[in-house]
Amino acid sequence: MVKTEKDLELKAKSCAQNLEDKFSGANGKTAVLICSGTGCLATGAKDILETFKEEIANRGLQDKVEASKVGCFGFCSQGPFVKIMPDNIVYRGVKASDVSEILDKTIVGKEIIERLLYVDPVTKEKVSKLEDMAFYKKQLKVALHGCGIINPEDINEAVGYGAYQGLAKALHMDPQEVINEVLASGLRGRGGGGFPTGRKWQFAHDQVSDEKYVVCNGDEGDPGAFMDEGILEGNPLGVIEGMTIAGYAIGAKQGYFYVRAEYPTAVARLRNAIKQAEEMGFLGNNILGSNFSFNVGIRLGAGAFVCGEETALLNSIEGKRGMPRPRPPFPAVKGLWQKPSIINNVETLACVPYILREGASKFNALGTEKSKGTKVFALGGKVNNVGLVEVPMGITLRELIYDIGGGIPNGKKFKAIQTGGPSGGCLTEKDLDTPIDYDNLIAKGSMMGSGGAIVMDEDNCMVDVAKFYMDFICDESCGKCSPCRIGTKRMLEILNKITDGKGTMDDLNELEELAQVVKANSICGLGQTSANPIVSTMKQFREEYIAHIVDKKCPAHVCKSLMKYVIVADKCKGCTLCARNCPVNAISGTVKQPHVIDQTKCIKCGLCQSNCKFDAIIKE
Repeated sequence: MVKTEKDLELKAKSCAQNLEDKFSGANGKTAVLICSGTGCLATGAKDILETFKEEIANRGLQDKVEASKVGCFGFCSQGPFVKIMPDNIVYRGVKASDVSEILDKTIVGKEIIERLLYVDPVTKEKVSKLEDMAFYKKQLKVALHGCGIINPEDINEAVGYGAYQGLAKALHMDPQEVINEVLASGLRGRGGGGFPTGRKWQFAHDQVSDEKYVVCNGDEGDPGAFMDEGILEGNPLGVIEGMTIAGYAIGAKQGYFYVRAEYPTAVARLRNAIKQAEEMGFLGNNILGSNFSFNVGIRLGAGAFVCGEETALLNSIEGKRGMPRPRPPFPAVKGLWQKPSIINNVETLACVPYILREGASKFNALGTEKSKGTKVFALGGKVNNVGLVEVPMGITLRELIYDIGGGIPNGKKFKAIQTGGPSGGCLTEKDLDTPIDYDNLIAKGSMMGSGGAIVMDEDNCMVDVAKFYMDFICDESCGKCSPCRIGTKRMLEILNKITDGKGTMDDLNELEELAQVVKANSICGLGQTSANPIVSTMKQFREEYIAHIVDKKCPAHVCKSLMKYVIVADKCKGCTLCARNCPVNAISGTVKQPHVIDQTKCIKCGLCQSNCKFDAIIKE
């Protein structure tokens, strides 16, 4: 039990030494760290950890080797990862069947297993250390502090890696001084809006009320986004500490995590962290011997995207339907149960301990003039290195995609990057040297959002991309206001009409008009930004819309109604493989003679093309 700041000092010193001994081998053991983020768990990390423990026990190596889980390494497309310390060797794509070989060759024999090393997609060199991988070279962990390093289920490792140093400093300050420190840091909300965090805290602090609340928004719903999930899985105590500091600053005694139930690993680790923090004395009454008391609870969301909007989230916590409230009053005045409340997302709260621990000036020194600190991105799509990336604000899109992301696979040409998810927009090659921050992205017709970054190449149809996001928005609209409920549905109908080859030029005009109406009249941010992907793609790729409407063709050969599979006679060897795999018998021909596809029967499933060994089948 840590009852005083002196107790924390002694505990932190002891835990830090144990952690140092673990990583340096001073405890006489080789440490095997297994990435246990959702991505790696989905590809066998749990089995790898269990196999390591079984093999270590069977060989009697308990005094020489220790295997443990850590949070997400970030490099999701290359997982599962296994890191061996103190040799600092990292293996990627590991399977449970590799464990015996790793123990024999690397841990006992001190030999590197070449086939398990990462191969750089650009240089083709094999790399054995994380810090030598291009994916990590420009990253800086602030919100992701401790992720991939500490065991997220062991509070002692978190304390040894700096947990609660920020809170200890905050408790020596006046609440207003804490708010001033956050204001001086320049921290803006990482949930998408970019509102200055300190100002939000100030509004709630200034309210006179018998009860106030801090709410952590973990309802991450953007397609392809997993920033908050990675943080909660990798270092949940960091977010709890940030929430506790926020509670002290505004005068709240209760905090709530709102996390979607679709994040079972994050929820389980968060529950465990809260329990351990309570047992250690970091939550509850008179924290660290002060007069400050704070408790934390968890509420699970059902996965409604609209509950990412803060007032809809508050309704959900209260047991009501997740629908946005009119504003004003704002939550800082009347929030949860009509009491002053602040809602910060996971990444925002994860940055707070760093600011208090290291000082506002250190955080403020990172980033751009109006966007300070770092930002976590979920980099995905048509890029070689897919994963969770934390970089200083101001890095360019080119650096993000080509230096960290390793460029576009298979020599394809970069086409666009969608930032900000369904609320954002697409940026093209001409924008690649744009420094990433809140204002620059908005000026370019997109937005930061919560941090989703989906890369697209020449094979993507931008009309189809807009349709994908609009389909998502239609499903997720709460239906409270008619502009969003009806307007988004109508826009989706027009997009379907265009991709089916039935669109007209008048439809483009109607799309633009609807976009403005829905933006101007919707109640919440979901409806107000719902048309952004359409507006953005129409601005950047209007010629693709025109091709669908006038030429009745999809330039990227994605929209099935506007494309067909054709067999090139000069290339066809008459092997009959395509005909044998066609599910509707649309292909005919004799052995060793060119085949043909009956377009009236073809369902455009693509099996013929994927089975052809001679590249004789093309899309037109």
